[in-house]
Amino acid sequence: MSLNYGIIGTGMMGCEHIRNLKQIPDVNISAIADPNENSRAWGMSACGDIFKPQQYTDYKELLKREDIDVVVVASPNFTHIDVMRDIFDTDKHVLLEKPMCTNLTDGLEVLEMSKKHKGIVWIGLEYRFMAPIQSVIDHASEVGNIKMLSIREHRFPFLEKVDNWNRFNTNTGGTLVEKCCHFFDLMNLLVPSKPIKIYASGGQDVNHLNEQYNGKKPDIIDNSFVLIDYEHGQRALLDLCMFAEGGTYEQEIVLTGDKGKLETHIPGNELVITNRKDYSYKTLEVNPDSRVKEIGFHHGASYIEHLELINCIKSGNKPLVDSQSGLDSIILGLAAQQSITTGNPVNLKDFLNEEYEL
Repeated sequence: MSLNYGIIGTGMMGCEHIRNLKQIPDVNISAIADPNENSRAWGMSACGDIFKPQQYTDYKELLKREDIDVVVVASPNFTHIDVMRDIFDTDKHVLLEKPMCTNLTDGLEVLEMSKKHKGIVWIGLEYRFMAPIQSVIDHASEVGNIKMLSIREHRFPFLEKVDNWNRFNTNTGGTLVEKCCHFFDLMNLLVPSKPIKIYASGGQDVNHLNEQYNGKKPDIIDNSFVLIDYEHGQRALLDLCMFAEGGTYEQEIVLTGDKGKLETHIPGNELVITNRKDYSYKTLEVNPDSRVKEIGFHHGASYIEHLELINCIKSGNKPLVDSQSGLDSIILGLAAQQSITTGNPVNLKDFLNEEYEL
């Protein structure tokens, strides 16, 4: 079974998807769409001699093509809702890049439309498939009853994007939606309980302070602490800093239970498991998935994402990362952004106002 792809948005992430697909047999990229000439050129360059897609400035022309089976949406966050509305008028499978949407209303709409859509709707939360994180998921039961999860990301600032769209909350959903939906997804995956309350503190203290675009100053935060309380007493912590270039590790994850804890780092190839009872520990080697043929910017995770999506398409199985996972990840980010703005904790039941239940 051969699959024809169309790529909507050929910036950095769109091109990573193209490079992944070049390494996968029985796929073809038939079309790319992007209104920006430079971005289309990047997309064609990424295709190399492997694919010869038709170029479009308007993604709607791409969607009219009946020969395209799968659409990858890697356009700016604020465009996702309109693109998805048009995709839902087709039967095409879709990989929608994170974040699913930039606000709760649009996220709820995508969730409801996904339930009726004939094609698979897969959300691009590929961090799940990074080898160190997968090792945490695989060995989580060894810590006993999970009580605490801590995720730290200390990294470089946001990169430049076309028209600097990613400098503003209205376009991205806010840093804790745009960037950190990955980590909230992991929290949802690992903590066996419902989140009920979020406290967050953050600000824009270092990055983009002297920038201005069309008379407007960027308003995205560059650091934050986010604390989440869960229904059964667990807690999760996100420690984000986006002016920490040059550190040894970009991400650190610690999962603690009543019997022990797990620790891993990214980049890295180890998982450390400690036991409270006898103070013992073991260090496991974390081997990259042997299927990975394209490392990309996400340690091979986006490549595995494509393999798993293709498997679901061919087998008829449900997506591993569906629109509900996508919505749940942005809800935590949106609530955390609200907590920063108001200076108050956010009760998730009140935040959702009976429109949705996590």
